[in-house]
Amino acid sequence: MIVRVLGSGSKGNAVLLEAGGTRVLIDAGFSPKGMEKRLAVMEVPPASIEAVIVTHEHSDHVSGVVACSRRWGWRILASAGTCTGSASLARASVERISTTGNVTIGELDLATIRLSHDANEPMAVVATSRETGARAGIVYDLGVFTEAVRRAVHGVDILMIEANHDVAMLRRGPYPPVLQRRIASRHGHLSNDAAAAAASACVHPGLSHVVLAHLSQNNNTPKIALETVRAALARTDFAGELTAASQGRVTGPFTPKGMPYRGPAQLQLAL
Repeated sequence: MIVRVLGSGSKGNAVLLEAGGTRVLIDAGFSPKGMEKRLAVMEVPPASIEAVIVTHEHSDHVSGVVACSRRWGWRILASAGTCTGSASLARASVERISTTGNVTIGELDLATIRLSHDANEPMAVVATSRETGARAGIVYDLGVFTEAVRRAVHGVDILMIEANHDVAMLRRGPYPPVLQRRIASRHGHLSNDAAAAAASACVHPGLSHVVLAHLSQNNNTPKIALETVRAALARTDFAGELTAASQGRVTGPFTPKGMPYRGPAQLQLAL
């Protein structure tokens, strides 16, 4: 299992999962040109990707999906609600999947979990390598880390969890009160403190990586997010690595313990 983040934030999100020769994207929130540029950093031909799973219909997750699919032949999988909420998906050929189901694509078994977010049918994804059993959880754009989500990601080797905002920065920041309330609500985004609690609840001996995703450019910084989550993890037995995914840089690769990565070295390479 290899996890690489092409970019994560309000300007676009895409996560590449790879296992046993199968490549699947979680979201494609960049234009085909942007996706091709990011994939080139990792020496991944776009046509080698088999499918893209869309977590929800917001533009920073879906904007490049249909155009990339048409160019490179990717399968598109999304919930019925996500298709209804996206004009581009509504007109495309999309395989409807449940937000609480399972699908197999090549060497990857993928489980979907319903999230609390202001979208029609948002989901998280937990991927399992059929060859090695390694597991990765991709959990972002959610207002609350529920017990159902915690159970779904229990035992993952790699956890990508949203750490969107610092509560104090959001309160003092430029957003109007109505937007602040939306972000901080149960259908908004996880704060650094909530991400810290969520990551701590998922600690087990095999947890190799915690990757912080979807950091706000206006209401957070990588330094603050990392310090907050690191302080919480220090009170647990976590012995893995903590990383903040970047909006403008490819981040990764992330692999489970004992499974070395043998591809090109691209950790935190600028685009």
